[in-house]
Formats: sequence, structure tokens, C-alpha cells
Amino acid sequence: MIIANENLEDHVTSADIIQTMLAPGLMISACGLLLLSMNNKYSVVLSRIRVLDDEKRDHLHDNQGPQRSKDTRLVCVLDQLSELQTRVQFERDAIVCYSAAVAFFVLTSLFIGFSVLGGIEILGALTIASFLVGMLLVLAGVLLAGWEAIKGYRIIRLDMQNE
Repeated sequence: MIIANENLEDHVTSADIIQTMLAPGLMISACGLLLLSMNNKYSVVLSRIRVLDDEKRDHLHDNQGPQRSKDTRLVCVLDQLSELQTRVQFERDAIVCYSAAVAFFVLTSLFIGFSVLGGIEILGALTIASFLVGMLLVLAGVLLAGWEAIKGYRIIRLDMQNE
């Protein structure tokens, strides 16, 4: 990190400042890819919830056909809906973590720029702190995404057991 003070060379170019400010851009790009992936999964799970919810309504309002098989399927649908609700919460939380991480990486870039331009030493500590918070949020998002994947597998097993 470049901080403007008397120990640095007399001439720091704009290109040097921009290059230093863009270093956290790598993390912003990585979080963008993670966000894209999680948003796609989030959309798929929400669609699955809608389909199962429609099926649940159909079962509750249909009085024809063998009752035992309908009851078994209804129980399966209700179990899946419960699991999917938990899964979608993990996905939402992971998306929030990744989005917040992007915000902290942008703050990191801004702090770098302000510290170079203003020579304010406290911004060096804020720069490190914002970058570390961003990394912790990425870690939290990855852990939530991993737990969501485990939940997804459990939901598939539920569906397969009750067919």
C-alpha cells in the first residue's frame, strides 16, 4: 500500500495511485462470479418452491384418486418445501455476504486512494481493516454456500425416497 509521506519518492504518478486502488478489484471480480453463481441457484430454488407449492395446493384441493398415494406425495412435498425454505435462506445469506464483501473491497480501494492523496495515516489502518472484513465476508459466504449445497443434496434424497 502506498501512503504519501516523507519516506516515499517525491513523485507518485496518477497511474501508480490507480494501480494501487485497483488491486482489490481482483476480489471484487471474484465476488461478482460468486454472486452470479448464487443468484442462479437462488432463482432455481425459488422456482422449485413455486412448483412444489402449486403441487401442494392441487393435492389439498383434489378429492379424487387413491387417497394413500396422494397423502404420501403431499407429505413428501411438505418436507421438501420445509427443506427448500432453509436452503433458500442460506442462499440469501451467502448473497448478502458476497455483496457486503464487494462493498468493503470498494471501500478498500477508496481508502487507498484517499490515503495516497491526503497522506492521512489512519487510512492505512482502515484500508487493512476493510480488506480483512471483506475477506471474512467472502469466507462466510463460501461457508453458507457449502451448507446450502449439503441441504440441496438432502432435498434430492427426500424426493427420491418418497417416489
